[in-house]
Amino acid sequence: MRLKGASGARLNAKTLRRTLSLPEVLLWQVLRTRPGGYRFRRQAPAGSYVLDFYCAPARLAIEVDGEAHSRGDRPVRDAARDAWLKEREVAVLRVRAADVLRDLEAVVRRILAEVGARVPPPPPA
Repeated sequence: MRLKGASGARLNAKTLRRTLSLPEVLLWQVLRTRPGGYRFRRQAPAGSYVLDFYCAPARLAIEVDGEAHSRGDRPVRDAARDAWLKEREVAVLRVRAADVLRDLEAVVRRILAEVGARVPPPPPA
């Protein structure tokens, strides 16, 4: 279900947090531990969109794409969403759901490399 507007995105994000896909659950189990000292949010509203994961200091959205993202109008919708985010200086890192299932550690290393390239590491806790 996709609701319109920012308030709709907040409600949609809340619902989506309870219905994560298996690759999203597996990735969240790692990202919630603040790897590299970076904080990530899951199902974060951004305008009328909901980002799978978001690292605010890096202004980086991480999208876990399953097979549906290559079918129908999804590529066009994803491109429009990416363009909207780019206008707001938010980069998008797309990872395949199959890659999360196959090699979660490699996906996390890729995410941390992208975050590290965009911001300095946070101070130790």
